[in-house]
Amino acid sequence: MLNIYEYSNVLRKRNAVLDSNSDLELYVTELLHQLGVPARLNGYHYLREAIMMLVDDMEIAHSITKVLYYDVAKKHNSSMNRVERAIRTAVGVSWERGNTEVFERIFGYSILSGKKKPCNSEYMVQIADRIRLDRMYGMNSLI
Repeated sequence: MLNIYEYSNVLRKRNAVLDSNSDLELYVTELLHQLGVPARLNGYHYLREAIMMLVDDMEIAHSITKVLYYDVAKKHNSSMNRVERAIRTAVGVSWERGNTEVFERIFGYSILSGKKKPCNSEYMVQIADRIRLDRMYGMNSLI
């Protein structure tokens, strides 16, 4: 049995997963896998990049089409239209194949609830906000 000091050290080490950007990338990657986004899709890579950008700066959420898609497209040598379409496809596949428990933890509903799939911005912003809150409070509640 762990004493309170040992237990807090274990928790601190476990929650340190979200401290660096490379760890953030691993966390977002694992989350996208649980949400059923296949890595073979371009939208998977665009989503990962977009979510990480949103975690770092939630102000971008107010300019998804003008700023976020532009930045992701520029980084991946693509166009804003291709990025938007690829993300939409990835969100659709995720909605059909993803882990319903993870969806419910993040969005508060899943495909089983009969609701329509979230739009690109809702999907990305909701995930980024949950990750940001997990980082802020030292939790790993999503994966």
